[in-house]
Amino acid sequence: MKSKLRADTLVMMIISIMTIAIITVVFLIGQTGLTVQGYAQETVSDANLVQFIYAGAAEVLEVNIEPTEEEIRAIMNSWKNPGSIVMANVNDSVNVRLEPSEDSERIGKLYKDCGGYIIEYTDEWTKIESGDLVGWVRNDYLMFGDEAEAEAESVGTFQATVVADSLRVRKEASTESGIYGLVAQGEVYEVIEEEGEWIVIDFEDANGYVNSNYVEINYHIDSGETMEQIEEREAAERAAAREANRIQLYETYVASDVSEVQLLGALIQCEAGNQPYEGKVAVGAVVMNRVRSGAYPDTIYGVISASGQFSPASNGALARRLQNGISESCLQAAQEAIGGYSNVGDATHFRRVGAHEGIEIGSHVFW
Repeated sequence: MKSKLRADTLVMMIISIMTIAIITVVFLIGQTGLTVQGYAQETVSDANLVQFIYAGAAEVLEVNIEPTEEEIRAIMNSWKNPGSIVMANVNDSVNVRLEPSEDSERIGKLYKDCGGYIIEYTDEWTKIESGDLVGWVRNDYLMFGDEAEAEAESVGTFQATVVADSLRVRKEASTESGIYGLVAQGEVYEVIEEEGEWIVIDFEDANGYVNSNYVEINYHIDSGETMEQIEEREAAERAAAREANRIQLYETYVASDVSEVQLLGALIQCEAGNQPYEGKVAVGAVVMNRVRSGAYPDTIYGVISASGQFSPASNGALARRLQNGISESCLQAAQEAIGGYSNVGDATHFRRVGAHEGIEIGSHVFW
């Protein structure tokens, strides 16, 4: 009985504290000249509001000190703080500068769907960290606060990085299950879901199961590129084109076209090898939509090899597929996509069904 009384008393105390705190917030908003709508627009998230309410309640009830106007505004402007997320607000890319000036040296680019974290915020420019890229971007080309968080949630993915020397990818969540193959330390795979001690990863377009003790899970947002990284990538693209021409002994447009069909076909097989033909074409169309959009590199090789875009390119699956051969249906789907056909409109993304709204084909959704 005593336990129940203590619980009831605790509940009543919490309700009283929250009530007093909310009244205090409303009063202070009125004192600072902010409307409720204005306060909501300035507040980053519900979590910050809850923290503010608890902080206000503690100060009023425990030490009888009301938050100052400066303290209130500090909470409302927390989205500007170092470490807060930012996302690119562009259709293609924005230059990142060494100093907060249009005349300053350009040190890299932040592309559509890329993000980073605030180092320093000013009224016109923000210094950000995005992967290896650290520099200043005009605020007009960035999303902040709730808008940035929503965009990051839309385009980001959970990824599993293998931390064991080698790891079996199981067909089911059991050590007695058969295996698809082995993955090596450092390889990265998209996480589909968690099932107890098992992580479901996208393993060459199949649901593979790995033990959670041997992978590290991180939320991944694409990063910008430094000028050095851009130059290295473009040099690799030129070298790949030259090598294709040398090996194929072609010097016409057809030669590079054949090479691109093979590359795109291999990616399609990695991403959609067990999907219906329409799903294979759709994956190829996503790549070609990116090539034509201006928001991504303007070659198939550049789109596929861009940092964080397609996991088969980074975890070795694409290279293995090119070595082991590509199915005729995937090559045909690649040829259709390169020829301009799209059954998903101008979609530039795809995920497993359930991860996003869009056009559903097979087990993928395109948007």
